[in-house]
Amino acid sequence: MKPVRWGILGAANFARHHMAPAIHAAKGAELAALATSDPAKADPFKAFCPSLQVHGTYEALLADPTIEAVYIPLPNHLHVEWTLKAIAAGKHVLTEKPMALSAPEFDKIIAARDASGLLVAEAYMIVHHPQWQRAKDWIAAGEIGTLRHVDVAFSFNNTDQGNIRNRPETGGGSLRDIGVYTFGSCRFATGAEPTDMSARVIMENGVEVFAQVAAVMEGPLGRFTYGSMTSMRLYNRQVATFQGDKGMIRLEGGPFNANVNDIATVELHQNATQVLTERYPGINQYVLQVENFGNSIRTGSAYPCPLEFVRGTQAMMDMAYQVGTEIYL
Repeated sequence: MKPVRWGILGAANFARHHMAPAIHAAKGAELAALATSDPAKADPFKAFCPSLQVHGTYEALLADPTIEAVYIPLPNHLHVEWTLKAIAAGKHVLTEKPMALSAPEFDKIIAARDASGLLVAEAYMIVHHPQWQRAKDWIAAGEIGTLRHVDVAFSFNNTDQGNIRNRPETGGGSLRDIGVYTFGSCRFATGAEPTDMSARVIMENGVEVFAQVAAVMEGPLGRFTYGSMTSMRLYNRQVATFQGDKGMIRLEGGPFNANVNDIATVELHQNATQVLTERYPGINQYVLQVENFGNSIRTGSAYPCPLEFVRGTQAMMDMAYQVGTEIYL
């Protein structure tokens, strides 16, 4: 198939270190253009992609008729605006998470997608990784019996007050940055939605930097309890556990930043001496995301992570903010 020609809006660090190399490496993709007002910021991108065309403005890249798809890694508060502008320019769009800051904002994006016939998605990469697909399959197959409880934790320590994650005006907060993983991974693996929730949060300078959430989830597998912790003020930790009455599935080390934080590993525990462990040391989930996106464009096949799914994760985040009680330590 003809490669999809990609452009990137903005020279963000995450784009430079992860998504731009992934687009460059993905089958069926060509990293063709970057938009940045500072030519020096394009140099690290051109180091691995010398043919890269650099546009001085986002508008210029969107006006480039040779670009079919754009990746948007801008600060959170700019995602909706530039996603809609990219759709209006006739581009397929992959926007970093969270694509919006509230669930109702997804409705106008979905409407624009439907009217355009373009592929528009949030860059929620974990659903493309086989460790999460394996966990979902094991749960559905009843390998742990009846699912009773899920708990997920994701933390890192970032005290830089200039960082967009710590600024309220740029849509900062631990839930917006990494709650998409603690919430979305449970929803993806189980198909369940929250029916009851409580939350405790710690605020700093108008930004939520810690959130502890407890919920009851309900879906095709029945009802089960859920607990999660996200923090931008704790040592690095990533773990997800799905407990049934006959077994347990545990993803530890790097379930969200696979092969960046640690080797992707999923374990199936069925008794004290029987543990099945699968490791995925050489799989790049960002590359898989780009390849699946391109395949959906070229073949019309369903994309693994549609906007309707990520809207549901945003609705869960909205609920957590709504019921959250501030605590002081």
